[in-house]
Amino acid sequence: MSVVSALLNRRVARGCGRLWSGVPRPLTHIRSASVAEPGTRRSDEEQLWEAAGHPLFTRARIGSFFQEKAVLKNPFLEDALLQGYLRRHLPQEVVFSDLCAFGERVAKEVDGWGRECEVNPPRLVHFDPWGRRVDHIVTSEAWRRMKDLSAQEGLVAIGYERSFGEWRFDRCFTTFSSLACVLYFSLTNSFCPCLIGCIFCVIGCFSRVYQMSKLYIYCPSSGLYTCPLAMTDGAAKVIQSIGVSWPVEEAYSRLTTRQPELFWTSGQWMTERQGGSDVASGTETVAVPQTDGSYKLHGFKWFTSATDADMTLTLARVQDRMGATAPGSKGLSLFYAEVSRDEDGRLRGIEVQRLKDKLGTRQMPTAELLLDGLPAHRLSDEGRGVASIANMLTITRIHNSVSAASTMRRVLQLARDYATRRTAFGKLLKDHPLHMQTLARMEVETRGAFLLVMDVCRLLGREESGIATQLDTHLLRLLTPVVKLYTGKQAVAVVSEGLESFGGQGYIEDTGLPGLLRDAQVLSIWEGTTNVLSLDVLRCVARSSGMVLHAYFTHVKSLLAGASSVSSLAPAVKAVDGSLSELEEFVQGAATRGQSYLELAARDLAYSLARIYTGALLIDHACWKGASPSDSYAALRWCERDLCPVAAKQKRGYYDSRTPPLDAALVCDQPTEG
Repeated sequence: MSVVSALLNRRVARGCGRLWSGVPRPLTHIRSASVAEPGTRRSDEEQLWEAAGHPLFTRARIGSFFQEKAVLKNPFLEDALLQGYLRRHLPQEVVFSDLCAFGERVAKEVDGWGRECEVNPPRLVHFDPWGRRVDHIVTSEAWRRMKDLSAQEGLVAIGYERSFGEWRFDRCFTTFSSLACVLYFSLTNSFCPCLIGCIFCVIGCFSRVYQMSKLYIYCPSSGLYTCPLAMTDGAAKVIQSIGVSWPVEEAYSRLTTRQPELFWTSGQWMTERQGGSDVASGTETVAVPQTDGSYKLHGFKWFTSATDADMTLTLARVQDRMGATAPGSKGLSLFYAEVSRDEDGRLRGIEVQRLKDKLGTRQMPTAELLLDGLPAHRLSDEGRGVASIANMLTITRIHNSVSAASTMRRVLQLARDYATRRTAFGKLLKDHPLHMQTLARMEVETRGAFLLVMDVCRLLGREESGIATQLDTHLLRLLTPVVKLYTGKQAVAVVSEGLESFGGQGYIEDTGLPGLLRDAQVLSIWEGTTNVLSLDVLRCVARSSGMVLHAYFTHVKSLLAGASSVSSLAPAVKAVDGSLSELEEFVQGAATRGQSYLELAARDLAYSLARIYTGALLIDHACWKGASPSDSYAALRWCERDLCPVAAKQKRGYYDSRTPPLDAALVCDQPTEG
């Protein structure tokens, strides 16, 4: 008798065969993931099945292979470009030690909190057990830890402490003034008053670079807590620009403190049901004056991010004695309100209607709010609300850009690590040239985005420190919408490619990878869509009478001049210089055309501005004495693309007057009858 026959007979004798419609039911192999515990003795029956070369009857092996996951290492130590940029611009060792320690904390502790925020999103509790309306937004413990961490690490405070400056006097003084100060010191053995003044004016010039570098490390692990931090930073900036005095003096100190028990976050309640970016015509909220000089707000805020904030800035229309309000942007004023509860636990003047069910950013509470007599104070002059939030938009758009660049960097760091762990077709992914080519293309995009973002941060720091030239000011105004719109689009493309590099695992929710893509999608929407910001670029050009473009051309040419003697970069320099000439030619020609022509070209113009400027920055970075061969290679690869799409499309007639009706007909094309 064979081994198998003996085993089957034993099974039947034990009564394992069951009748099914009068016929003995056939034995079935049941697959199970269970395996014998180490040290346990297998039965004779199991040994018989193995001897027969068949899988176990009651349990089956699942195999010994398990794919290693990608490991998040210290994001600061893993980022050669970030370290190189900071060595070039921030030589203080204290910055490096802080970022290194923070990067270690992010990898070992904070990233886990971010994942907890993702799997335990906020929920809204309208009523207490006794039926009283409470409108509690319940967030995870990890979300609350993020708030304490943000204060402790100074993620907002650094930008206002002005503790770090560009201690590079070659950028701050003329040769004459520097020699004069040295001579004064040699004669008096004390510092020249003008030197002391210059030192204090440059303190903080690079505080923004330091702050944004820290946020760059933190963002992908923050569980989206960088969003309330962006609005908090924006609110602090607005208060600072208006004047730190009552009633916002305490609020400012809380927004910029490092003490967790005192730290506040701010909301930004602008969007109403009629529209997002068009606040001038879309704002219906009214402000009713009170006898004590304060106001009560009544309206409906359709989209309020970080609704669990401690305070908010918002727009409303002041009612006159007859109850009338002024239309348009001239009727809007800026208001400050604290979010508080009365003695019964109810929100004062606020009802939370519902939380938004979003594609991504689910970690953060976003709600629809009914303002029903919310106590508030007017911060701006009446009718100057839109102008007063300009500084806030600058800050939040820069934060958005930092988030875009950091998300690109994070998915690339994980993909790079995974390439050293995943074997396919007989070798590791890192040994497949096509795979590494794909990652290299992602790296070029990420490097370009990083340098573009950091240059805008540098310009912001110079403006805030009072040492910005007119050229700096013009560049900051032009590049803020450009960097936001371009990096937002880059992030979606790069993160999508990054997920693909993980194969099927990139599509599985519990790896945490799909959340990167869902969250990246908001970056091209929040604080102005791509088209809205492209039109903002046109407004910027018009309001400055073209001076912002003059500053742009001047600065790009100066960056290229510094690389004129580096032969290895000659192809990149030639490409940027040629594209810059094409852009100048387009601008000169477009100036003679109508407004509709420019509006059609606005998006491509913004992309051209971003690509050319980024190419110049990559070239400039590849020229400094600490640059690596990879810096040069990245510059060359970036400049191989079409750097000036607006010129190429102009030649094809994309912006001619016949194009809009053709576009509309194409979009609205309907099937013909019959």
